[in-house]
Amino acid sequence: MRISRPVRIALQVTVSAAILAYLLWQIDLGETIDLIRSSNGWYLLGAYALFLATTVGMAWRWGALLASKGIHEPLGWLTKLYFMGYAAGQILPTAVGGDAVRIAAHARRRPDRKSEAAAAVLMERVLGAAGTLVLVAIGLVFAIGRYHNIALVVWLEVIFVVGTALLFVIMFSRRANRWLQGRGTTRRVARALQGVWQALHDYRLQPRALVTVTAVTVVMQAVRIVAIWLCGEAVGVDVSVLVYVVMGPLLFLIMLIPFTINGLGVREAFFIAFLGRFDVSADAAFATGFLFYAVAIGASLPGAVIMLWESVRPPRAAPPVDPSGARVP
Repeated sequence: MRISRPVRIALQVTVSAAILAYLLWQIDLGETIDLIRSSNGWYLLGAYALFLATTVGMAWRWGALLASKGIHEPLGWLTKLYFMGYAAGQILPTAVGGDAVRIAAHARRRPDRKSEAAAAVLMERVLGAAGTLVLVAIGLVFAIGRYHNIALVVWLEVIFVVGTALLFVIMFSRRANRWLQGRGTTRRVARALQGVWQALHDYRLQPRALVTVTAVTVVMQAVRIVAIWLCGEAVGVDVSVLVYVVMGPLLFLIMLIPFTINGLGVREAFFIAFLGRFDVSADAAFATGFLFYAVAIGASLPGAVIMLWESVRPPRAAPPVDPSGARVP
C-alpha cells in the first residue's frame, strides 16, 4: 500500500512531535533553557564556521566526481547548489530531499548529461557511507579498552559496516549486477533507471576519484564531529572528543532515517541516550543536540537566501559547453 506524500509528512510530524513531547517531559525544561541561553557563543561560532567550511569541501568532492566523468563545473556554482540543497534538506524528509534539488538544478544546466549528474550525487551518498565506515572503524578502535558501557552502540556500528559492505558489492559487482538485471521485479526498475545505474556502475573504472573523494569525506565528517563536540563544550559538557568520534558516525546514519522530519526528535533522543552513558545530564545532552541542530539550521541560511533570490530574479540561459564538458567563455 502506497502512502501519499501529505499523509507521510503528517506521520513524520506526528512522530517528531511525540518524541519531542516525551523528551520534554523527561528533562527539566527550565534548566535546559538556561543552559542554552548561557551557552558559550565562541564555541558555537566555531561550530558554525566548521559547518560552512565543510559545505564548501563537500561541493568540491561533488565536482571531483563530475570531473571524473568529463563534466567540469565551477566550484562557486557547485557550492551555491550545495547550500541550496542543504537548505531544502532542512525542511524536506532527510538530506535526500536536498539531493533531489541538486540533481534537478544540474539537469537543467546539462540536459544531455542527466544520468551522469544524478549518478555523481548518488555516488556522493555512497562514498559518504564509506567515509562514515572509516570513522566507525576509528571509533571502534578508540572504544576498545576505553569505554565499556556502549556495547549496543558498538554492535549497531558493526551492523552498519556489514550493511555498507553489502551495498558496495551490489553496486560494483558484475555478478550482482547481472543477477539484479535478471530478476523480474528489479528488471523493470533497471529499465527505468538504466542510464543512472550504468553511470554509477562505471565509477568502478575511476578508482583514483573514488579514493580521493572518500578521503575528503572522512576529513569533512571528522571536522563536523569536532563541531558537535564544540556544541557540547558550549553548554559545559566535559567529555573527550573521542566520545564524539564513537558517537558521530551513528548519529550521521540515524539522521538519514526518514521516519521524522529531518531527524527532529530522534537526534535529541540519541544525544540523551548516548551522552547519558558518560554521566551527562539529560538537560545538557538535550541542549547539545538542540544547539547542533541550530548550527545546522544556521548553516543552511545562505542556501535559503540563494533560493529566495533565484526565485525572484529573471532566469538566465545555461552557459554553452563544448563536447568535453568544459564551459565556453
